[in-house]
Amino acid sequence: MKDQELRDQELKALQAALAAEHAAVYGYGVVGGRIREDRRTEAKAAYDAHRARRDALVREARDLGGTPVAAAAGYALPFPVLDSAAAVRLAAELEDRVAGVYSDLVRAAEGERRGLAAAALREAAVRAVRWSGESVAFPGLAERAATASASPAPTA
Repeated sequence: MKDQELRDQELKALQAALAAEHAAVYGYGVVGGRIREDRRTEAKAAYDAHRARRDALVREARDLGGTPVAAAAGYALPFPVLDSAAAVRLAAELEDRVAGVYSDLVRAAEGERRGLAAAALREAAVRAVRWSGESVAFPGLAERAATASASPAPTA
C-alpha cells in the first residue's frame, strides 16, 4: 500500500507541474505579444520549451495511470502586462513559479522522472535569471516559501 501512496504523491506533483506548464504556455503567449523585438527569440524559445515539457508531462501522467489535467481556457495574470518591461517581469514570474512546482516533483519522484524534474527545475531557474537578472541560492524552494498559500497551479 505504501508504494501506491508514493505513486499517488508523485502523480499529484506531476499534475501540478503539468498545470504550471499549461499556465506558462499561456503566459508566454502574453509575453510574446508585448516583448521587445530583440527579446522575442528568447521568449519563443521559452514558449517552445514549456510546450515540450507540457507534452512530456501529459505522457508521464498517463504512464502513471492518471488523466492529465487539462489547460484552463484562460489564466489570471499577476499584474497588467502593458509593455515590454512588464512582459519581462511576467516571464521571470512564470519561470519562478514553474521552478517551484518542479522542486515539488523532484521531492516526490524517483529514478528517471526525478532526474527529468531536476533538469526542468534547472532550466526554469536559468531562464528566470536571464529574465530578471537576479538569482536565488536554491531555485524552486524560495519561490515555494513565498507562494505557500497559493494554489498548486500558478496563475500565469
